[in-house]
Amino acid sequence: MNKTASVVIIGGGISGCAIAYTLAKKGVKDIVVIERDYLSSGATGRCGAGVRMQWGTEMNCKLAKYSIEFFERANEELDYEYDIEFKQGGYLIVASTEKEVNQFKKNIALQNSLGIPSRLLTPKEAKEIVPHMDETKIIAATFNPKDGHLNPFHTTQAYANAAVRLGVEIMKYTTVTGINVENGKVVGVQTDKGYISTPVVVNAAGGYSQLIAKMVGIDLPVYSERHQILVTEPVAPMQGPMFMSFSLNIYCQQTPHGSFIMGRGDANEPRDLRITSSWHFMEEMAKTCTELLPPLKDLRVVRQWSGLYNISPDRQPIYGPVKEVEGFYLACGFSGHGFMFGPVTGVVIAESILGETPTIPVHMLDKDRFERGELLLEPSVV
Repeated sequence: MNKTASVVIIGGGISGCAIAYTLAKKGVKDIVVIERDYLSSGATGRCGAGVRMQWGTEMNCKLAKYSIEFFERANEELDYEYDIEFKQGGYLIVASTEKEVNQFKKNIALQNSLGIPSRLLTPKEAKEIVPHMDETKIIAATFNPKDGHLNPFHTTQAYANAAVRLGVEIMKYTTVTGINVENGKVVGVQTDKGYISTPVVVNAAGGYSQLIAKMVGIDLPVYSERHQILVTEPVAPMQGPMFMSFSLNIYCQQTPHGSFIMGRGDANEPRDLRITSSWHFMEEMAKTCTELLPPLKDLRVVRQWSGLYNISPDRQPIYGPVKEVEGFYLACGFSGHGFMFGPVTGVVIAESILGETPTIPVHMLDKDRFERGELLLEPSVV
């Protein structure tokens, strides 16, 4: 197989499919998406699938707000025959330290200025929203009813189906083995199924983005880190919002099907490409969860899994072209938040490739900000 494409997108998660759809909607022809496995097989399909506007930087607030507003109309926009299962039960984010409360007050002021309806709550008010929580473990909370949870497989498939209807080709079970560069410009992509001539390549490869970047001689300042999740048996509805704490290290959400999905961070997780599971995670997750949400101690765990966070130095995405290689674009470094930014990623990368006026200016999220020392540190991450 030898073919020609106007754009080749590496990665068949939500970012890659959203970029392909947006470009095709804008009239670009001959777009190819390459995925090494099935769609959503990487970080997209392994994430907790929560989406929130409650961030501590203006940039992340704007990116998340745009995306959540898209999710609200995605079934119609993408003409999806099923349902992306968007449930806007909100996010209840709890604080356990005065320092955290002070940060939350700053966050809320920022969020409210951008039209995000978050508010500060007392422990008693928080318990009214999640009655089974132990409110003695917290000193305050924030809540935004517009945050929520959706199905990552359906959401990505909705984008993929819409893209294919517009003429996009999706090559699944295909491995990129090299990217050809001549005179500082991208000219083609080599795969295990043949060569594709193209002037534009988008690196939306998630945890594998470093490997793809090295194919054009770029050393990305990111690393991939294992993050684990578990899911319980389904039970009757008992928790509307996502329950989250940065200082207490937990996120816990009941899905529309009744199962609870939960995860936590661990600074000792391996920084490589392994996606195995550990007993340590199971034990620590159970301790944290049952301390804060005691009734969940009676739930049986169905399974656990892991995925890769592709982490940048400031926990914000890396967007746009690179100065070293003409035609090479980045959509990576999402630090665990790539799924919730999927819609806006599709828009800003498409606009960057086409040279359009940006819907949200993201030029400051370029790769070279780290060299310039212009990091946009995000304080609100698990």
